[in-house]
Amino acid sequence: MQIKFKELVIKNFKSHQDIKVNFGERTDILGDNAQGKSSLGESISWLLYGTDTLGSKLDPTPVTYEADETLVSLLLNVDDKDLLLGRELKKGKAKYYINEVPSKATEFNEILDQLFDKDLFLSLFIPTYFFTLHWEKQRSMVLQYITAPVNKEVFKGLPKLQADKLSVLVKKHSLDDLEKIHRANKTKLDKQYIAAQSRTKTLKEQLEQQSPTVPLESLQAELSQFVKERNAIEEVTDKAQTTNHRINMLQTQINAMMQDREYIKKQYESLKAEELQDTCRVCKQPLKDESIEAVKTEKEQRVGQVKEKFQDVVNKRKALEEELNKLESVDVSEQLEKARALQEKINPIEYEISKYKQIKTLEEQVNSAETSEKETLNSLNNSIFIIDAIKDFHAKEAELQAEKVQGLFENLSIKLFETVKTTGEMKPTFEIQMDGKDYRKLSLSESIRAGLELRDVLSQQSEIIAPCFVDNAESITKFKEPNGQLILSRVVAGQELTIESEEK
Repeated sequence: MQIKFKELVIKNFKSHQDIKVNFGERTDILGDNAQGKSSLGESISWLLYGTDTLGSKLDPTPVTYEADETLVSLLLNVDDKDLLLGRELKKGKAKYYINEVPSKATEFNEILDQLFDKDLFLSLFIPTYFFTLHWEKQRSMVLQYITAPVNKEVFKGLPKLQADKLSVLVKKHSLDDLEKIHRANKTKLDKQYIAAQSRTKTLKEQLEQQSPTVPLESLQAELSQFVKERNAIEEVTDKAQTTNHRINMLQTQINAMMQDREYIKKQYESLKAEELQDTCRVCKQPLKDESIEAVKTEKEQRVGQVKEKFQDVVNKRKALEEELNKLESVDVSEQLEKARALQEKINPIEYEISKYKQIKTLEEQVNSAETSEKETLNSLNNSIFIIDAIKDFHAKEAELQAEKVQGLFENLSIKLFETVKTTGEMKPTFEIQMDGKDYRKLSLSESIRAGLELRDVLSQQSEIIAPCFVDNAESITKFKEPNGQLILSRVVAGQELTIESEEK
C-alpha cells in the first residue's frame, strides 16, 4: 500500500489561522522557533486520531487569538485513489467529514481502520512515535512480520541428545505442555526422591545395626553341639520320667485296689453274717423246705461271687506289685538342670541364627529401596533433562529469531529476550540500542536516526509506504532518506514559516 499526502487545509488550529500545504515528494517546513512547524504534523495526527504526534490527547484550540471553530482536512491518495478526510471542532463538539460528506465518528474511524493500523501508521509518519509505545506493543509490531524458526531449524542448533529427545516428544505434546508435565513431575519426584533416600538410609542403618557379628557356620556348629548334648540328656530324662511316671501310676493303682479289697472284705463279712429268711419277704408265709434250700443256694452263690471278686482284686494287686518291684525310681533333677543350662546357651545362638533370616529380608528391602531410589532419580533426571532441553530450545529459538530480526537493521541492535538470573530462563523483552546505548539514552539526533531506520524496517516489512514527518531535522546533518514522501521540519533562525514542496 502506498499512501501520499496531497493537500492539507488548516483553519484555527493552534497558531495557524488559515493555511494550506501542498505536499510534494519532499516538503520542507522552515522557520524560526514558535512558528508552528511542529503543529503542522500535529494537525494531521489530530485530524486522524484526535492526538498529538506522540499519541496524547490534544486540544487544538488557539490560545493567541479568538476562534469559534477549528477545521483540518487532508487529501490523501491511497494506491492512486483519492480520499478527503476532515475533522471540525466547534464549541467542544467534533464533526467528521469523508469526501466532504458529514459522517459519524464510527464511520470515520472505520475508514481509518480499514486503511491502516493506528500505531503502525503513526510509527511510519512520526519516527519517534514508535518509542512512546509499551515495549510489548513495540515487540509485537516488529515481530508480527517475522516468522518464528520452525522446530527442525531450532533442533539443528541444539546438542544431539536434546534434539533427539525433544523431536520425539513433540510428536505427542507441545513444548509448553511438555514443560508443564515435567515441571509437575519434577516437583512430585523431588519429594519422592528425598523420601526414597531417607528410606534407603534407614534400612541400611537397620541392616548395619542388626547384622550378626558371628559367622553363620560357627553359630550352626556350636548350636549343633549343644543340641546334641541336650538331646542326649533329654533322651535319658524322657526314659526316666516314663519309668517314674509308671511307678507313680502303679502305686496309685495298688492303693486303689487295697481300698477295693477292704471294701469287698467288709461286703463278704456282712454277707456271711446274713441270716437265712424262712418266711416270704412279700407275703410273710413260712417257706417250704424246697424254698429254704433255694434261699441257701442263692446265698452261697452270692458269697462265691464276692470271693471271686476279692481274689481278682488280690491277683491284680499282686501283679502290679510284682511290676512295681521290678522298677526303680530315677532322680533326673540334675540332668534336667543340665538340659535347662544347655537350652539357655542354645536360645541366644538360635536368636543370632534367626537374624540371618531377618537380615536376608532386610537386604531384600534395602535392594528394593535402592532400586526405587534409582528409578525415582532416573525419572527425576529425565524430567530435569527435558526441562533444560526446552529451556535451551527456547534460548536457541530466541537466538535464531533475534538473528532474523537483527538482519533487518543496519545500525540498530534489537534485544528481544533477557535471561532471568534466578532461573536461567529466557524472558521476552524489547530494547533498541544504537552504538551500544539504549534508545532512552540517545541524543536528539541519534534518536531521530534510530527512528528513521526503524520506521523504514516497519515500512518494508508491512509493505506500507507512508509519508514521514521529521521534526527538528536541523539536528541531523546526514541521514538515509526514508521511503515515501519526506516532510522535514527545520529551524531557521529569524525566518518566518515557509513551506517548500518539490518533486524528486
